[in-house]
Amino acid sequence: MSNALKDSRRVVTGVVRLSYAHIHEPIAIAEGAEAKYSVSLIIPKEDIETINSIKSAITAAYKDGEGKLKGNSRSVPTLDLIKTPLRDGDKERPDDDAYANSYFINANSKQKPGVVDKDNIRILDTSSIYSGMYGRASLTFYAYNANGNRGIACGLQNVQILRDGEPLGGRRSAEDDFKTDEDDDFLA
Repeated sequence: MSNALKDSRRVVTGVVRLSYAHIHEPIAIAEGAEAKYSVSLIIPKEDIETINSIKSAITAAYKDGEGKLKGNSRSVPTLDLIKTPLRDGDKERPDDDAYANSYFINANSKQKPGVVDKDNIRILDTSSIYSGMYGRASLTFYAYNANGNRGIACGLQNVQILRDGEPLGGRRSAEDDFKTDEDDDFLA
């Protein structure tokens, strides 16, 4: 992984799997919530370099955001007492095979992320991007303190699509659903 970015709160991931990929158009997660572009990134636990980069970026965002995290209290809560975006798929999604032996991170943005292909050529029509594809992402981490909730959030910057993968969500393709044997004449 090449992380040439100078900001310690920014990370370019290694190869991850896209899940809940909403980078074509923004969606609102809850009724009345602001619509955002978003994706859940599934990171294999053996990708130690990406995991350590994310942990370092979370720590840097925590240090940079101590004033915000302090709020009206006299002290800053410790990092282990606030919500952070890196989560363990084995613990939080034990029934989902896509998250087995992986961490995941949810990233979002009010602005549409830049999307490029494996050759670094911009993908203008992102409607063909689906949950299950493999790629990389650039992320920014920052502290938040809103409505009594404090933590570190993950901002989605850009996505690079590297290759197809088995679609997540159990949905089959139209081609598979309507495939027939040549001898099978359903009109006869």
